[in-house]
Amino acid sequence: MTAIVAVTMPKFGLAMTEGKVAAWTKGEGAPIAAGDEIADIETTKITNAYESPVAGVLRRHVAQEQEELPVGALIAVIADPSVPDSDIDAFIEQFKAEFATRTVETEGTASPEPHTVEVAGRPMRYLETGAEHEGLPVVLIHGFGGDLNNWLFIQPALSERHRVIALDLPGHGGSTKEVGAGDPATLAASVLGVLNAIDVPKAHLVGHSLGGAVALRTALDSPSHVASLTLICPAGLGEEIDEDFTRDFITANRRKQLEPVLAKLFVDQSLVSREMIEDLLRFKRLDGAREALTTIRATNFEGGQHEVLRGRLGELGDIPVQVIWGAEDQIIPSRQAEGLPASVRMHVLAGAGHMPHLEKASEVSRLLLEFIV
Repeated sequence: MTAIVAVTMPKFGLAMTEGKVAAWTKGEGAPIAAGDEIADIETTKITNAYESPVAGVLRRHVAQEQEELPVGALIAVIADPSVPDSDIDAFIEQFKAEFATRTVETEGTASPEPHTVEVAGRPMRYLETGAEHEGLPVVLIHGFGGDLNNWLFIQPALSERHRVIALDLPGHGGSTKEVGAGDPATLAASVLGVLNAIDVPKAHLVGHSLGGAVALRTALDSPSHVASLTLICPAGLGEEIDEDFTRDFITANRRKQLEPVLAKLFVDQSLVSREMIEDLLRFKRLDGAREALTTIRATNFEGGQHEVLRGRLGELGDIPVQVIWGAEDQIIPSRQAEGLPASVRMHVLAGAGHMPHLEKASEVSRLLLEFIV
């Protein structure tokens, strides 16, 4: 490698405007491979590892630890050892000057905002990005207790190539708190209702946890509407689930109660930020939210998973399926991925728990982009 490569403050989430280099995990002069973690980046939502986009030598830390910088600002430089320091200095000065100009030109650019549509007379919230892209859209379906913001690390990457729609299931986020039976079939009907309302006849579905069971049920009930299926730590492939987690998630009403519950979701428990906790506590105070979660839990998870769909995977026919699981998932064990049909692409990610799309966002994004065509 002879070129000088700029490493910039990443955009972890559509609303992110700045971040902090919490710590450098690779020192200046360190040889690195593409995908190596080189820094921890802290945002108001979460702290996540930043992976090098290329192989080379980390020649310069431009950002200092604990320094706040806008998205796109230069934080480091990667180059071959043969590149003179004077060329590195010139590159940094030119980048900073050009970045300052771009920042002035783009000031005031608004982040995309969620929209609401009515499905059977009830509100359903969704966030759409990448509308300029042709081809079938990608639909992101979160898990139990989550919302469309769970995809904050994944949606921007997918939106570079695809139209992407992240939605809130009934009982969650900004959608209706009326969940009916709260079973996968009912929730799947709501997903199809959103897609019909915004004129999406067919899509690639990506579902996490409960959203995985919903995505799978959508494909089984309406296969003509589904182009491909990605299941991330999904419900619906086995009976075992951490019932204490689903119960305690609902009943915890203070920060000190909820923090250890959320810690079960991650290998790196430092990802449980104060803002994450406060956001969830605010959500559970909404009228009907706690009751909706209680219904969904009783229907799906009390006494183990109620609807096990792994025996029906063969009914999907030509719909491509991949499963992504965190190897250290404490909520739904990754061993439920064993023995799936040979046609299912299987990926078990080391160092990830029940939220690999947050802990291993770059790897999950890569797997999705390679799979969705």
